[in-house]
Amino acid sequence: MTNRLVVFDCDGTLVDSQHSICAAMTRAFEDVKLAPPERLAILSVVGLSLPNAMAQLLPNAESDFHDHLADRYKRAFQGLRRDQGVQEPLYPGMADLIVELDAAGWLLGVATGKSDRGLNLCLTHHGVIDRFVTLQTADRHPSKPHPSMLLTAMAETGAAPETTVMIGDTSFDMDMGHAAGVRAIGVGWGYHRPDMLLASGAQAVAMDSAQLRAHIGAP
Repeated sequence: MTNRLVVFDCDGTLVDSQHSICAAMTRAFEDVKLAPPERLAILSVVGLSLPNAMAQLLPNAESDFHDHLADRYKRAFQGLRRDQGVQEPLYPGMADLIVELDAAGWLLGVATGKSDRGLNLCLTHHGVIDRFVTLQTADRHPSKPHPSMLLTAMAETGAAPETTVMIGDTSFDMDMGHAAGVRAIGVGWGYHRPDMLLASGAQAVAMDSAQLRAHIGAP
């Protein structure tokens, strides 16, 4: 029997990290003497790898500068963490959903634009890291929507595309799921609008954790 796998995005899906992301991005831009992007512009690129996100925010800049700005963002986020200024609360019902899916025999994974270090700190803080058997990050993969993260997660867990579900809050997640040939379900509490998720191929968009559980369990 092929294993069943649920892969979650992290920021905007499992945890609400928008305050910390916007604070770090603002600090990064200020460090290089640029006006910070608007909050909605920042949230629109959450989920991409950092250099890709910077390229979206500053399309006329050189790639070396995108890399430099990505490094400034990492340093800013680490500074927030040192100052205990990182806020990444789990969305309502997600902790219980993780436990329920694990108990029901689903294998659990994460595919995120976070770094390995950032993801491990986040999941450890919430006491759920041991529930996940595959963790895929921007440190080791091309940026979403490239399917590399999902393909690796399936290879590591022995899951097939037809028994794998991608859960995310952005069009990048839905596009990645489509590229990997898996079922993609959007969540309506994150950083892209539900209509954007549906336009990117989401099978459905859940508005709370109970709806998400029902969509995951649907045939």
